[in-house]
Amino acid sequence: MTAVKTVRTWRVGTISMGASLLFLGVFLLLSQFLDLSLMSILISWWPVILIVLGIEILLYLFVSRNEKPFLKYDFLSIFFVGIIGTVGIIFAVVSSLGLTDIAKDVISSEEQTVELPPLNQTIDQNIKRIVLKTDHENLVVEGTKSQEVSMFGTYRATLPNGQDKRISNVEDYMSVQIKGDTMYLQVKSLPRGNGPIFQYYSQMEATLLIPDHVKFELIGQGNDLTLKPRELNSNWVVESVGSVSLQVQENSDIEISASQVESLQSEDVEWTQEDKSNENKNGRMKIGEGTHSIDIMNAHYVNVSLVTP
Repeated sequence: MTAVKTVRTWRVGTISMGASLLFLGVFLLLSQFLDLSLMSILISWWPVILIVLGIEILLYLFVSRNEKPFLKYDFLSIFFVGIIGTVGIIFAVVSSLGLTDIAKDVISSEEQTVELPPLNQTIDQNIKRIVLKTDHENLVVEGTKSQEVSMFGTYRATLPNGQDKRISNVEDYMSVQIKGDTMYLQVKSLPRGNGPIFQYYSQMEATLLIPDHVKFELIGQGNDLTLKPRELNSNWVVESVGSVSLQVQENSDIEISASQVESLQSEDVEWTQEDKSNENKNGRMKIGEGTHSIDIMNAHYVNVSLVTP
């Protein structure tokens, strides 16, 4: 009786699929206890698939070297292994391009609110004029009896998790120059991080105190302003801003003029408008005798309200 020689059949892919899922499960489990980065695990574990698949084939060929092995591929398992392997290769390419750090920043980013380093700049009697050039940030400007220019507030930004605040000195957000009888202030652009898929967002909310006896000029960039001149004893000029909320004390002695403004509003004092048919409006109003002036030019919106001292 002739012995029938059996041919061993090996379904390539089944062990690889099982081992890959096993390794992934082990890595994910260890990440819970060892505080490992999930991103690092997804990038590093996938080569195990190719290693296990190669070992599976070589091991069977070695064990069955005296027989006639018949390899049969489990295409469904290999298909899933191929999908996972392709994703792994994509992770590797992304990592080599440095995009994984960006992805980590996006995932771990958080919004932080930090106090601005306060600006305190004493002015002497030679300073007759203060010129402020702003960035796109909104600002509150108040008059003060002090002989000091002050600025304080907060800086809110969306930053990568764990990153320290980016503004640590006054020089980081404000430039101060004195030329002759004029002090020039320049609000610097806030630091931002630009990326292909994410931009670190930042915004300043600050108040600037200006001595009320010094002439003040503000040049904006379409930003919104809140003006509180209090007992103004000089002239203010504001130009190239967005909306202006002007809060004037009832006992003030101010004449307010607005030119090239899209909208003039006030619930307390009526505007005297020139050429109402024009798209851009020009208007005036007087509170008290109008000894001092506030001139607003090239703004979108101006609203004047009276407040109790």
